[in-house]
Order: sequence, then structure tokens, then C-alpha cells
Amino acid sequence: MNKIIFNYLLKNFLKTILVWVLIFYCFGVILNLFEEIEFFKNIDVSFLTPLMLTSIFIPSLIIQLLPFIIFISSMWFMIRIRNNRDLLTMKVYGYSNIKIFFILAATSFLLGWLILLIVNPISSSMTKYYEKTKSNYARDIEHLVTFNKNGLWIKENIDDGVRITTADRPDGFDLIDVNIFHLDKNYNLKEKIISKKVNIKDNNWKLEEVEIFESIEGILKKNKFDKYEMFSIYDYEKVNSLFKNFDTMSFIELVINYNSLIKEGYNKISLNQNLHSLLSFPFFLLLMTGIAAILTLNTLKKSDNLKFIVIGLIVSVLVFYFKDLSLALGQTDRIPLILAVWAPVIALSLFTFVGILQINEK
Repeated sequence: MNKIIFNYLLKNFLKTILVWVLIFYCFGVILNLFEEIEFFKNIDVSFLTPLMLTSIFIPSLIIQLLPFIIFISSMWFMIRIRNNRDLLTMKVYGYSNIKIFFILAATSFLLGWLILLIVNPISSSMTKYYEKTKSNYARDIEHLVTFNKNGLWIKENIDDGVRITTADRPDGFDLIDVNIFHLDKNYNLKEKIISKKVNIKDNNWKLEEVEIFESIEGILKKNKFDKYEMFSIYDYEKVNSLFKNFDTMSFIELVINYNSLIKEGYNKISLNQNLHSLLSFPFFLLLMTGIAAILTLNTLKKSDNLKFIVIGLIVSVLVFYFKDLSLALGQTDRIPLILAVWAPVIALSLFTFVGILQINEK
């Protein structure tokens, strides 16, 4: 009988999670599809293009929302087994609240690692394809920042044409070995600037060891400067934001290529934040299942599902803002960043431990 109950819990819990994932996926497709249609409204493509892009973009969003999906799924499942008296039957056969919690929490924890190791690489590849495809259709992009094996590339429109900046690599607030091309509106070269180092801490770029080649009637005139200043719409924060978007980088890729990514110019602080955020992911799934158990397994009486839906929404919002506040404290150096990532896990662990002990007595 114990094996039958265990299989019942596992099978129906996973089925409930799958149903809620599909619900969130459908809502995500509907909401994001309007944005994609707006993007493609002036481009000659079929309806299948925005639909396809939407369908491959949503999985990465689902992974980000999965702690809250697990929380809602856990609450829904436990309320259902309580209201249909299955919970009472399990207790008769020796299944305590804490035993049920451990089965469901362990399932959520293992599911988190499976997602990191199997699903996350797939969703990251899909996100890469999504961004690449959209960039191919974005013919009228005014400004663009990209980073590849050839270094950093920045394109921006200026009053009299286009400016394209290339750099070998970023180094703190500086760009190293920089080439800047000024093109007119017909994409003819007007000016080329070479600089050993460019400080981009603010929008007023400061260039060092500068050579300027200016095209005058087809002839390049060369000038040298020790210092030179130039205004750009990009500063360190804007450029660095490129390296904070890790949706296209899987957990496995981040772990294996960590040192290489730092050498390529990726911000070490952002890498550490993302790495530890991913490592904490399975623990969040476990803890959200624990919170759901605390809220629902404290009684055998039937209850109104609407009340628990409202409570669930409030708890989800509180956890979200707690995580956001903790990260904000870490990013502003109020507390160590790694502690900021793990602080919500530690706090929720203490709350869950006390709560599970209490419901086990009932």
C-alpha cells in the first residue's frame, strides 16, 4: 500500500505541475504574441513567424517563473487531496504531513536539477535563435551593441550618419584597442579614429593615444592626440547591461566556460550573481513546495479554494519582492552579492523548518 500511495503522490503531483506549466505557457504565448505582431506589422512575413518566435521565447520565461508555478501547483495539489479525503486516507496508512512534504519537496528539488541540466541548455539555445532571428528582421535598428569572438561592436546613429565602434575587449570602465568609424548617410567613410584605450564610464568618452584619419576629397589626413573626447549615447552601464543578459547562456555553459567568459570581458560580478542564482534554483523549488505544505496541510477540513488562491498570490508577491530587495542590496554593495542571492533561501529555509515541524504535530 505504501508503494501505491507513493506512486499516487508522485504521479499526480507531476501531472498537476505539468498542467500549470501549460496554463502559464498558453498565457505567455497570448501575451507575447501581441508584442511580436507589433514588431512584424510593417514586415512582409506570415503569421507563423511571430507565432514561432513566441513559442520558442516562452520556455525561458517559464523557467524564471517556475518557483511560483511550483508553489501554485503544490497548493492546488495538496488542497485537492485534502478536500477529497485522500489526505485522511494517507494518514490512516501511516503517511504523516512531514512524510508527504518530503516526497513532494524532494520531487521539486530533483525537478529543479533536471531543468538546469537538461531543459535549460535547450531553452538557452532557443533564446539564442529567437534573438538572432529578430535581429535579422530588424532592418531599421538605430542602435546596436553586440559581443562576439571578434570583440565588442557598437553601432549608433549620429546627426550626420553612423558611428561604428569596435574594441578588442572591455576592461573595467575602459575599452581596449578601439577603432571608431564615422560614416555618412550613404555609408561612405568620413573619419577613422584609433585609440589604445577609451574610458566609457560616462557618456563623454575619454580616448588615449589617439590617431584620427579624416577623409578630405578621398585623401586621408592623419592627426595624433594624446587625449581626445567624444560624446556617445552609450556609457559603461549601457554596455555592461549586455553582459547581464544570461538568458542565452545555459547553466552548464556558464560552469564550464566561467574562466573563459571572464577573459573575454564578461563582468565577474554579474557572472557570479547568475551562477549562484541558478545554483539556488532547485532549493527555491523545494522551499516553495514547503511553504505550500505549511499553508494547506495544517488541517483536514475542507476549505474554499479562492481563499488559498488569494493567499498564494500574496505569498508569491512577497517572495518576489524579498528576492528583488536582497539582490538590490547586493548590487549596491550593502551586503556581499553571493549572500544577497542566498539570503532569501536561508530565510525561507528557517521559516519552512519551523512551519513543517508545526504541521507535523497535527
